[in-house]
Amino acid sequence: MKKSILRIVGVLCVYAISIINSSLFAFTDNYPKNPKIDITNYAFNIKLSDTTDEIICVVTIDVNYLADGVAYLRLDLINTSTKLENKGMTVSSIISDGKEIIYSHENDEILIELPEKSYKNQTSQYTVSYKGIPATGLKIADNKYGDRTFFSDNWPNKGRNWLAMVDHPYDKSKCEFIVTAPNHYQVVSNGLKIEETDLENGMRLTHWKQSVPIASWLYVLGVAKFAVKYVDKFEGKSIETWVYPQDREAGFYDFAEPTKKVLEFYSSYIGPFSYERLANIQSNSVSGGMEAASAILYSEKSVKGDRNERWRNVVIHEIAHQWFGNAVTEYDWDEVWLSEGFATYFTLLFIEHEYGRDAFTNGLIDSKKRVDDFYKKNPKYTIIHDNLKDMKDVTSSQTYQKGSWILHMLRGKIGTELFWKGIRAYYKKYKDLNATVADFIREMEIVSGQDLSQFFEQWLYKPGTLKYEGDWKYDVKKKEVKIRLNQVQNDGSLFKMPLEIAVYHNEKQKPLIKTLQVNEKANTFYITVDSEPEKVVLDPNMWILMDSEFRKVK
Repeated sequence: MKKSILRIVGVLCVYAISIINSSLFAFTDNYPKNPKIDITNYAFNIKLSDTTDEIICVVTIDVNYLADGVAYLRLDLINTSTKLENKGMTVSSIISDGKEIIYSHENDEILIELPEKSYKNQTSQYTVSYKGIPATGLKIADNKYGDRTFFSDNWPNKGRNWLAMVDHPYDKSKCEFIVTAPNHYQVVSNGLKIEETDLENGMRLTHWKQSVPIASWLYVLGVAKFAVKYVDKFEGKSIETWVYPQDREAGFYDFAEPTKKVLEFYSSYIGPFSYERLANIQSNSVSGGMEAASAILYSEKSVKGDRNERWRNVVIHEIAHQWFGNAVTEYDWDEVWLSEGFATYFTLLFIEHEYGRDAFTNGLIDSKKRVDDFYKKNPKYTIIHDNLKDMKDVTSSQTYQKGSWILHMLRGKIGTELFWKGIRAYYKKYKDLNATVADFIREMEIVSGQDLSQFFEQWLYKPGTLKYEGDWKYDVKKKEVKIRLNQVQNDGSLFKMPLEIAVYHNEKQKPLIKTLQVNEKANTFYITVDSEPEKVVLDPNMWILMDSEFRKVK
C-alpha cells in the first residue's frame, strides 16, 4: 500500500572548486546530490514478457550512510503520466527490515522516509517494487530483422525511466540484473553471468553481476536472440561478441578486430582494465556506440562484414571509455569532457600507435574542421558547462573534438613522456572513483612541475578561437630571422601558448626548431641563424589548434 508524506524539497549540494588560483572555477550541474549517502549495490530483479511491454521490477538497494542525521533517501524514477501516454513507473511498496516504510513518488522522484535518522557508517537495505511501461531508457521493439528485442538506452540520464536509482554519475555503484524472460531469448548485461536457469512455463532466469562500481548510465541490458562468440582472452578476461543470428558471420568477423590490441595498448600505457570481461554487442537502441561498462552496445547497422574504418574507430572509442568515463568518471555532468574529450583523443593515440602518424594527423585535421564549423554557429560555447540545465546539451562536437585537441595541446606543452606519466598517475588515483577537472589538472601539474591554470582556463572555461597572422624576414647583417606574430581573432579572446617555429635551410638538413611563448596580441621574436632560411614554418608538428597566415617579406 502506498503511503503518503509531505513533499520534501531536496537540498542541492552546490560546490565550487578553486583550481590552482582564485580566477578558475569548476561548475556544478543542478542535480540534487547528497554526499552523505553512498549506494553500494543495486540488484534489479526484472520480469519481461512477449505479451506486453510492461516490466515488473523489484530492486534491492544497499546503502551506506556517511554521516549522521540523514532523514530521507532520494531516488529517481519516472512517474506514470498522461503526458507520457500512460507510460512510466508506478511504485507499489518499499520495504526495509521486513517492514513497509513511508515514501512518496511524485515529480519523477522517490523520497523514502527513514524510520530513524541515520548515523555515520550505518548500512541499510531497501526493496522497491514497481512496474510500468518505459517511455524511453529501455527500448522494447523489433530489430531490423523483425525480431522482438529489449535493449537499454540510458545515456545520459534516461535510466530513471525504468530503473529506480540515483541516476547521476556522482554516486557509482555495483549492480546486478536478475532477468526472467521467455527462454527463446538470451540476456546480456554488465559483469559476469553467474546463473542461467530454465524455469517453468517456458521462462528463463539469467543473473549478471557487476562487481566494480560504475555510473548509472553505464548499466546495460540486452535481451534478444544472439549468436555469441568467445573471441579471445585478455589478462584472463573474456573478449566476447554478441550479434543477431542473421549477422553471425559478418559480426564475428567485424568485432574480432581490433578489440584485443586496443585493450593491450590502453592497459600498457594507462593502467589496468577495470572490469571482468569485455563484450561487443549489436543492438537497436543506439545509433553509434554506447560505452556501457564491460558490455558495449553498437548500432545494429554497425555490422557490415568489411571491418570498415568508421566502425573500427567507434570500437576503439568505446573501449577507450572503459578507462575514461567508466573507470574514472566525472563528478558532474558539467565536466563531461573528462569522458568524451579523453575517449576521442585516446582513440587517436591508439590510431597513431597502430596505424601510423599520418592516420593520427588526419584525425586531428578532421577534428579541427568540426571544431571550426561548430564555433561559427556557437561562438560563446565553453567546454565546461556553467550549471547545465538541459541534458540534451550535455555534449557537442566541442566536448569531443575540441576536448581531444586540448589534451593534444597539453601533450605538446609538457612533452609526451610527462603527458603519459600524468595520465597514469591520474588513472591510478581515481580508478573506479569520480574525478573533477581540478583533480586532473593537479595530477598533470605535479608530474610536469608547471602551472597549468592559464592553459586550462583559456581552453576549457572560455570560448574563443586562435588565429595568427604574421611574417618573417632575414637580416643578413645581423644574421637573424625577425618574426612578427599577431593574434588576429576578433572574438575578444587572447591566448598564451608555446608555439614551435621551424627554420628550414634545405631539404636534406633537419630544421632548427624553436619554441616561442606567444602571449600578446602583437609579438616580435628574433632567431639567430648563420644563413638565410629557405622557409620558416609555424607549428610544424601540429601541436596547436589554430589558423594562421604566415609569409616571407622583404
